[in-house]
Amino acid sequence: MTNPVPMTEVWRGPLLESLHLGHAVVCNAKGEIVRSWGDPDAVIYPRSSAKMIQALPLITSGAAAKYGLTSEQLALACASHNGAEIHTSRVNAWLDQLSMTDHDFRCGPQLPDDIPARNALIKTDTSPCQVHNNCSGKHAGFLTLSQHLGAGPEYVEIDHPVQQACRSAFEQVTEEVSPGYGIDGCSAPNFATSVKGLARAMAWFAAASDRSDRDADAAQQLVSAMMAHPELVAGETRACTNLMRAMGGKVAIKTGAEAVFIAILPEQKLGVALKITDGGTRASECAIASILVGLGVLDADHPATLKYRNAPLINRRGIDCGSIRPSAEMMF
Repeated sequence: MTNPVPMTEVWRGPLLESLHLGHAVVCNAKGEIVRSWGDPDAVIYPRSSAKMIQALPLITSGAAAKYGLTSEQLALACASHNGAEIHTSRVNAWLDQLSMTDHDFRCGPQLPDDIPARNALIKTDTSPCQVHNNCSGKHAGFLTLSQHLGAGPEYVEIDHPVQQACRSAFEQVTEEVSPGYGIDGCSAPNFATSVKGLARAMAWFAAASDRSDRDADAAQQLVSAMMAHPELVAGETRACTNLMRAMGGKVAIKTGAEAVFIAILPEQKLGVALKITDGGTRASECAIASILVGLGVLDADHPATLKYRNAPLINRRGIDCGSIRPSAEMMF
């Protein structure tokens, strides 16, 4: 087994204060590794970085076509959103379309990360609802699929047809039998895979235009939706949204809890997956930006890139104290 390698450094003045280690893989359309760092076989939970995989059955089952889902709804099915009004209004409209309510969700309530939405709840002394959960778009997709299948209301249970469909799709695109699952923050099963399996899955999405079948069409719809609506996939101030905008809507990226990140590069037909072993988000954002710069799809000098890849450490008085930067191992 290969150990994780340094990926992100935190410098304060002349001293390397902190060091984040991790694993990363870039795969091509054949599922072959073209670049790797650390251990490609390290087994991880992809967490929310795998939402586009979980959304595949929504389309391949015929549910998306039956309900006339838009690209915005498909983007929300892949989203970890901020709970801003642009997110919750669309998810609530989706629930209305299904003749369902917030009560039908199984993701749990969450205080919005969006500051205006959070302040609005506080000012009115209103508790957050499940629609504010960053995964409510994914769960709206689950509810749509469940209704289409005529299945029961407990759609997050491992033996439910929705989750069995998700597992089948997950193992298909990773080309690995998942060794097991954990329960995600939104209560849905999250299937484990290797870092190279996750990168292989992203390359499968990236190369979907090379195929002409139902699964490939579903993959292209989801990737196109993510690239067309970066503000719905995450939200203002978020790395996913900022970096997708910086790449001009040509690459889809998605973060997951505990410092997982993926990228789907359709023009290059490449897939990327990375995991920072200590779970530090600042490190995964820096690492994915560095890989995207190295692959030639992200401008190293773009303001959005500099926010994550050579981010200054600014203290509470506005003094520049250091920087968060990629390690030497991350340079192409």
